[in-house]
Amino acid sequence: MTGDAPGDLGSARSTDFVQSLERGLSVIRAFDAEHPALTLSEVARATDLTRAAARRFLLTLVDLGYVRTDGRLFSLRPRVLELGYAFLSSQTLPELAMPHMEVLVSQVHESCSVSVLDGDDVVYVARVPTKRIMTVAIAVGTRFPAYATSMGRVLLAAQPETWLDQYLTGLTMPALTARTVTDVDRLRTVLGRVRSQGYALVDQELEEGLRSLAVPVRDANGVVVAAMNLSAHVSRGSSDAFRRELLGPLREAARGVEQDLGRTSR
Repeated sequence: MTGDAPGDLGSARSTDFVQSLERGLSVIRAFDAEHPALTLSEVARATDLTRAAARRFLLTLVDLGYVRTDGRLFSLRPRVLELGYAFLSSQTLPELAMPHMEVLVSQVHESCSVSVLDGDDVVYVARVPTKRIMTVAIAVGTRFPAYATSMGRVLLAAQPETWLDQYLTGLTMPALTARTVTDVDRLRTVLGRVRSQGYALVDQELEEGLRSLAVPVRDANGVVVAAMNLSAHVSRGSSDAFRRELLGPLREAARGVEQDLGRTSR
Protein backbone atom coordinates (compact mmCIF):
# COMPACT_ATOMS: atom_id res chain seq x y z
CA MET A 1 0.00 0.00 0.00
CA THR A 2 1.20 3.50 -0.76
CA GLY A 3 -1.35 5.46 1.32
CA ASP A 4 -0.15 7.22 4.45
CA ALA A 5 -1.33 5.50 7.61
CA PRO A 6 -0.99 7.07 11.05
CA GLY A 7 2.05 4.91 11.75
CA ASP A 8 3.77 6.25 8.64
CA LEU A 9 3.95 9.85 9.85
CA GLY A 10 7.30 9.54 11.60
CA SER A 11 9.00 7.99 8.60
CA ALA A 12 7.31 10.45 6.24
CA ARG A 13 8.73 13.33 8.25
CA SER A 14 12.21 11.82 8.29
CA THR A 15 12.30 11.49 4.52
CA ASP A 16 10.21 14.49 3.40
CA PHE A 17 10.75 17.05 6.15
CA VAL A 18 12.46 20.17 4.77
CA GLN A 19 14.70 21.46 7.52
CA SER A 20 15.66 24.62 5.65
CA LEU A 21 12.00 25.65 5.53
CA GLU A 22 11.69 25.03 9.26
CA ARG A 23 14.74 27.23 9.87
CA GLY A 24 13.44 29.99 7.60
CA LEU A 25 10.16 30.06 9.49
CA SER A 26 12.03 30.15 12.80
CA VAL A 27 13.79 33.31 11.59
CA ILE A 28 10.42 34.96 10.94
CA ARG A 29 9.14 33.86 14.35
CA ALA A 30 12.15 35.44 16.06
CA PHE A 31 10.50 38.85 15.59
CA ASP A 32 7.59 39.82 17.84
CA ALA A 33 6.06 42.83 19.57
CA GLU A 34 8.90 42.93 22.10
CA HIS A 35 11.57 42.40 19.44
CA PRO A 36 10.44 44.23 16.28
CA ALA A 37 14.02 44.84 15.13
CA LEU A 38 16.96 42.47 15.62
CA THR A 39 20.61 42.34 14.68
CA LEU A 40 22.08 39.36 12.84
CA SER A 41 23.63 38.08 16.08
CA GLU A 42 20.30 38.36 17.92
CA VAL A 43 18.50 36.40 15.21
CA ALA A 44 21.20 33.73 15.30
CA ARG A 45 20.86 33.39 19.08
CA ALA A 46 17.05 33.32 19.01
CA THR A 47 16.98 30.59 16.34
CA ASP A 48 20.05 28.56 17.36
CA LEU A 49 21.51 29.13 13.90
CA THR A 50 25.06 30.04 13.03
CA ARG A 51 25.58 33.67 12.02
CA ALA A 52 26.31 32.53 8.47
CA ALA A 53 23.08 30.53 8.23
CA ALA A 54 21.00 33.28 9.85
CA ARG A 55 22.49 35.80 7.42
CA ARG A 56 21.54 33.66 4.40
CA PHE A 57 17.96 33.26 5.60
CA LEU A 58 17.60 36.94 6.44
CA LEU A 59 18.96 38.13 3.11
CA THR A 60 16.70 35.67 1.28
CA LEU A 61 13.70 37.05 3.18
CA VAL A 62 14.86 40.58 2.32
CA ASP A 63 14.97 39.66 -1.39
CA LEU A 64 11.47 38.13 -1.12
CA GLY A 65 10.06 41.25 0.52
CA TYR A 66 9.28 39.77 3.94
CA VAL A 67 12.13 41.48 5.83
CA ARG A 68 13.78 44.90 5.63
CA THR A 69 17.23 45.98 6.81
CA ASP A 70 19.13 49.20 7.30
CA GLY A 71 22.43 47.35 7.15
CA ARG A 72 22.53 46.54 10.85
CA LEU A 73 18.99 45.90 12.09
CA PHE A 74 16.46 43.58 10.48
CA SER A 75 12.68 43.84 10.85
CA LEU A 76 9.59 42.30 9.31
CA ARG A 77 7.83 44.00 6.41
CA PRO A 78 4.02 44.16 6.17
CA ARG A 79 4.07 41.49 3.45
CA VAL A 80 4.64 38.86 6.15
CA LEU A 81 0.98 39.36 7.12
CA GLU A 82 -0.10 37.45 4.02
CA LEU A 83 1.35 34.28 5.53
CA GLY A 84 -1.09 34.45 8.42
CA TYR A 85 -4.05 35.94 6.58
CA ALA A 86 -4.03 33.52 3.65
CA PHE A 87 -6.05 30.87 5.49
CA LEU A 88 -8.24 33.37 7.30
CA SER A 89 -9.13 35.29 4.17
CA SER A 90 -9.83 32.20 2.09
CA GLN A 91 -11.80 30.20 4.63
CA THR A 92 -13.25 31.08 8.03
CA LEU A 93 -13.69 34.84 8.03
CA PRO A 94 -15.73 35.34 4.82
CA GLU A 95 -18.00 32.42 5.64
CA LEU A 96 -18.72 33.77 9.11
CA ALA A 97 -19.03 37.39 8.04
CA MET A 98 -21.41 37.04 5.11
CA PRO A 99 -24.64 36.38 7.07
CA HIS A 100 -24.01 39.40 9.30
CA MET A 101 -23.14 41.55 6.30
CA GLU A 102 -26.31 40.55 4.49
CA VAL A 103 -28.47 41.47 7.48
CA LEU A 104 -26.65 44.80 7.81
CA VAL A 105 -27.08 45.68 4.14
CA SER A 106 -30.78 44.84 4.32
CA GLN A 107 -31.11 47.25 7.25
CA VAL A 108 -29.13 50.24 6.01
CA HIS A 109 -29.29 49.74 2.23
CA GLU A 110 -25.60 50.50 1.69
CA SER A 111 -22.76 48.25 0.50
CA CYS A 112 -20.74 46.34 3.09
CA SER A 113 -17.24 44.88 2.74
CA VAL A 114 -14.63 43.06 4.82
CA SER A 115 -10.93 43.28 4.08
CA VAL A 116 -7.53 42.30 5.45
CA LEU A 117 -4.16 44.02 5.18
CA ASP A 118 -1.69 42.76 2.58
CA GLY A 119 1.44 44.83 2.18
CA ASP A 120 0.50 48.42 1.39
CA ASP A 121 -3.04 47.43 0.36
CA VAL A 122 -6.30 46.21 1.75
CA VAL A 123 -7.67 43.13 0.03
CA TYR A 124 -11.41 42.54 -0.07
CA VAL A 125 -12.31 39.07 1.23
CA ALA A 126 -16.09 39.47 1.45
CA ARG A 127 -18.59 41.93 -0.01
CA VAL A 128 -22.35 42.49 -0.14
CA PRO A 129 -23.17 45.31 -2.59
CA THR A 130 -26.35 47.26 -3.07
CA LYS A 131 -25.92 49.75 -5.88
CA ARG A 132 -22.90 50.73 -7.94
CA ILE A 133 -21.37 53.85 -6.38
CA MET A 134 -17.78 53.59 -7.63
CA THR A 135 -16.31 53.88 -11.10
CA VAL A 136 -14.23 50.76 -10.34
CA ALA A 137 -16.14 47.54 -9.74
CA ILE A 138 -15.35 45.95 -6.36
CA ALA A 139 -15.26 42.19 -5.84
CA VAL A 140 -13.50 39.70 -3.60
CA GLY A 141 -9.78 40.11 -4.30
CA THR A 142 -10.00 43.82 -5.14
CA ARG A 143 -7.09 45.82 -3.71
CA PHE A 144 -6.92 49.47 -2.68
CA PRO A 145 -4.11 51.43 -0.97
CA ALA A 146 -4.55 51.16 2.78
CA TYR A 147 -3.63 54.78 3.53
CA ALA A 148 -6.63 56.14 1.60
CA THR A 149 -9.34 53.71 2.77
CA SER A 150 -11.40 53.46 5.93
CA MET A 151 -10.68 49.75 6.35
CA GLY A 152 -6.99 50.30 5.70
CA ARG A 153 -6.79 52.95 8.39
CA VAL A 154 -8.54 50.72 10.90
CA LEU A 155 -6.07 47.94 10.17
CA LEU A 156 -3.05 50.24 10.25
CA ALA A 157 -4.18 51.85 13.50
CA ALA A 158 -4.30 48.42 15.14
CA GLN A 159 -0.59 47.80 14.56
CA PRO A 160 2.08 48.45 17.24
CA GLU A 161 3.82 51.81 17.05
CA THR A 162 7.16 50.21 16.18
CA TRP A 163 5.53 48.32 13.31
CA LEU A 164 3.80 51.47 12.14
CA ASP A 165 7.06 53.44 12.22
CA GLN A 166 8.66 50.89 9.92
CA TYR A 167 5.61 50.78 7.67
CA LEU A 168 5.47 54.55 7.20
CA THR A 169 9.17 54.80 6.42
CA GLY A 170 9.45 55.31 2.71
CA LEU A 171 5.68 54.97 2.12
CA THR A 172 4.54 56.90 -0.95
CA MET A 173 1.00 58.30 -0.84
CA PRO A 174 -0.05 59.75 -4.18
CA ALA A 175 -3.17 61.92 -4.18
CA LEU A 176 -6.12 59.91 -5.49
CA THR A 177 -8.47 62.88 -5.13
CA ALA A 178 -8.05 66.47 -3.99
CA ARG A 179 -8.96 65.32 -0.45
CA THR A 180 -6.47 62.47 -0.09
CA VAL A 181 -4.11 62.63 2.88
CA THR A 182 -0.62 62.44 1.37
CA ASP A 183 1.58 63.55 4.30
CA VAL A 184 3.02 60.86 6.58
CA ASP A 185 2.83 62.97 9.74
CA ARG A 186 -0.78 63.86 9.04
CA LEU A 187 -1.61 60.22 8.38
CA ARG A 188 0.00 59.26 11.68
CA THR A 189 -2.23 61.79 13.46
CA VAL A 190 -5.28 60.42 11.67
CA LEU A 191 -4.38 56.86 12.66
CA GLY A 192 -4.00 57.93 16.29
CA ARG A 193 -7.52 59.33 16.19
CA VAL A 194 -8.82 56.14 14.57
CA ARG A 195 -7.17 54.08 17.31
CA SER A 196 -8.73 56.15 20.10
CA GLN A 197 -12.24 56.38 18.65
CA GLY A 198 -12.44 52.83 17.33
CA TYR A 199 -13.55 53.64 13.79
CA ALA A 200 -12.40 55.37 10.62
CA LEU A 201 -14.41 57.70 8.40
CA VAL A 202 -12.93 58.48 4.98
CA ASP A 203 -14.64 61.22 2.99
CA GLN A 204 -13.87 61.21 -0.75
CA GLU A 205 -10.17 60.41 -0.37
CA LEU A 206 -10.25 57.22 -2.44
CA GLU A 207 -12.74 58.45 -5.03
CA GLU A 208 -14.78 61.61 -5.46
CA GLY A 209 -18.33 61.14 -4.23
CA LEU A 210 -17.51 58.08 -2.11
CA ARG A 211 -17.70 58.07 1.68
CA SER A 212 -16.91 55.04 3.83
CA LEU A 213 -17.01 54.09 7.51
CA ALA A 214 -15.06 51.15 8.97
CA VAL A 215 -14.64 49.35 12.29
CA PRO A 216 -12.25 46.58 13.38
CA VAL A 217 -13.07 42.88 13.57
CA ARG A 218 -11.22 41.08 16.38
CA ASP A 219 -10.53 37.43 17.03
CA ALA A 220 -11.09 35.59 20.32
CA ASN A 221 -7.83 37.05 21.68
CA GLY A 222 -8.82 40.63 20.91
CA VAL A 223 -6.42 40.92 17.97
CA VAL A 224 -7.68 42.93 15.00
CA VAL A 225 -7.73 40.47 12.10
CA ALA A 226 -9.91 42.36 9.62
CA ALA A 227 -11.99 45.47 9.07
CA MET A 228 -15.64 45.87 8.05
CA ASN A 229 -17.03 48.93 6.33
CA LEU A 230 -20.11 50.54 4.88
CA SER A 231 -19.75 52.76 1.83
CA ALA A 232 -22.21 55.24 0.40
CA HIS A 233 -22.47 58.12 -2.02
CA VAL A 234 -22.12 61.58 -0.51
CA SER A 235 -25.66 62.37 -1.66
CA ARG A 236 -26.87 60.33 1.32
CA GLY A 237 -26.17 63.35 3.56
CA SER A 238 -23.41 64.95 5.59
CA SER A 239 -20.47 62.97 6.93
CA ASP A 240 -21.72 63.53 10.51
CA ALA A 241 -25.14 62.17 9.65
CA PHE A 242 -23.51 59.24 7.85
CA ARG A 243 -21.55 58.38 10.99
CA ARG A 244 -24.49 58.84 13.37
CA GLU A 245 -26.81 56.66 11.33
CA LEU A 246 -24.45 53.84 10.39
CA LEU A 247 -21.79 53.45 13.10
CA GLY A 248 -24.10 51.67 15.53
CA PRO A 249 -25.41 49.06 13.06
CA LEU A 250 -21.90 48.54 11.65
CA ARG A 251 -20.44 47.90 15.09
CA GLU A 252 -23.26 45.50 15.90
CA ALA A 253 -22.56 43.49 12.74
CA ALA A 254 -18.83 43.40 13.53
CA ARG A 255 -19.58 42.15 17.04
CA GLY A 256 -21.65 39.36 15.54
CA VAL A 257 -18.71 38.27 13.40
CA GLU A 258 -16.39 38.45 16.41
CA GLN A 259 -18.72 36.24 18.45
CA ASP A 260 -18.76 33.64 15.68
CA LEU A 261 -14.95 33.81 15.37
CA GLY A 262 -14.73 33.20 19.11
CA ARG A 263 -16.93 30.12 18.86
CA THR A 264 -14.83 28.59 16.07
CA SER A 265 -11.65 29.02 18.11
CA ARG A 266 -12.94 27.02 21.09
